[in-house]
Amino acid sequence: MRIARSATMYGNARHLAPIQSINLSRSRFSTSVWRLAEERSSKDASQIKYVDRNIASYHRAITKFSDLPQNFGFNQHMPIDHELKDLLRSIVHKFNAPVTYAFGYGSGVFSQGKSASARGSQKPQIDLIFGVNHAQHWHDLNIKQFPDHYSFLSSFGSGVVTAVQNKMGAGVYFNPFVEINGVIIKYGVVNVDTLLKDLADWDTLYLAGRLHKPVKIIRDEPRVRFANQANLISVLRTALLLLPETFSEADLYKTIAGVSYRGDPRMRFGENPHKVSNIVENQFPNFRRLYSPLMDLLPNLTIASTDPVILTQDMDPIRRGNMVCRLPLSFRNKVYAQYVGSYRPISSSDKESITDEHYLAALNPGSAIGKAGMSQGGFKSVKGTDFDRHIASDPGLISALNHAIHNTVSVPSSVQSIKGILTSGIVKSFDYASEKLKKYYQGKAQVK
Repeated sequence: MRIARSATMYGNARHLAPIQSINLSRSRFSTSVWRLAEERSSKDASQIKYVDRNIASYHRAITKFSDLPQNFGFNQHMPIDHELKDLLRSIVHKFNAPVTYAFGYGSGVFSQGKSASARGSQKPQIDLIFGVNHAQHWHDLNIKQFPDHYSFLSSFGSGVVTAVQNKMGAGVYFNPFVEINGVIIKYGVVNVDTLLKDLADWDTLYLAGRLHKPVKIIRDEPRVRFANQANLISVLRTALLLLPETFSEADLYKTIAGVSYRGDPRMRFGENPHKVSNIVENQFPNFRRLYSPLMDLLPNLTIASTDPVILTQDMDPIRRGNMVCRLPLSFRNKVYAQYVGSYRPISSSDKESITDEHYLAALNPGSAIGKAGMSQGGFKSVKGTDFDRHIASDPGLISALNHAIHNTVSVPSSVQSIKGILTSGIVKSFDYASEKLKKYYQGKAQVK
């Protein structure tokens, strides 16, 4: 049994070998669907450890694709129809302002099922995200080229547009319902540094969450590729912490796809209630392409059966504690904060002699060790401590994780939605809200 993978080469061809197929008979597990061909480099085989070791320094250390291991992040690139791929590239090329990183997402790029097809011959809006290095300069150039893309805010100049982008919500500025090359698009502009921080630390999960699902990368960037690989590993670990000992492959992907929607107020009213299921069911091969290379490298995950694929995970608190301490920085700190009061160090009742640095960092965030722990890579070790094992063993861990997700997502998402009225204008905001409500009611009517 083989799971086919495209042989297309992505990104910098010199550093990405052709993607191989998965050979089930040559797996680490006799029935595994995850093992990649043995020809992959040894560096690639340890890329999870590579990410964990370098997450604190990648921003400075990585400047070009050759700084990354061979094949690193190849799983992020999704094959799509050549005509659509050329269209997406031509749209990005239309912009005179320099775009450093770009990807397309949503139903305009990937099918999301019946609610999308219900539109008949009407093609959905294509959603794009542009990562830029200097937002104010970018908007200055773009306002001159496409003044009609902007709301009244552009009359106050690129400085005001950039301030609204950076200081409200998740740091993204959207221009919806604009026509480029004969198609309707919505594009969001974000500083690359803002994008990198969300991917690595989960500050808002606004863009990191979008990249948990398959997207079409149109223009790649080496630091973003690294940070997004860390993002994918993080959501895989989070999903495993949310799931029971035994679960299906589909359950895993639905948990992953749903992480950033937990706590998002739009999911209560304004989004198709079946959105997560529709995304996974219609993009199942792409989810497998995105996550199977990473799943193959996790020592705590095994295959119980293959038709359908059923997975089991090791519930040992030591291994799960390791996953807890390797969660993204901002998100991990929110989880830690919920357990400071309930944890009792086993070493001593004397706070002066407690040596668990993860607990001490959460207990005293203003102290030297607390400040170190509140920075990415600040801890001496990426292995879990007794504090992490206490968290991993807690029966209420799922509730704590959901609470941390809600606290991460809800405010930035809500403010971002309100900001849309300013950035899009009243007419476009009304059109966008109407489209969302239409999807919502179509989803409500969808046969379960």
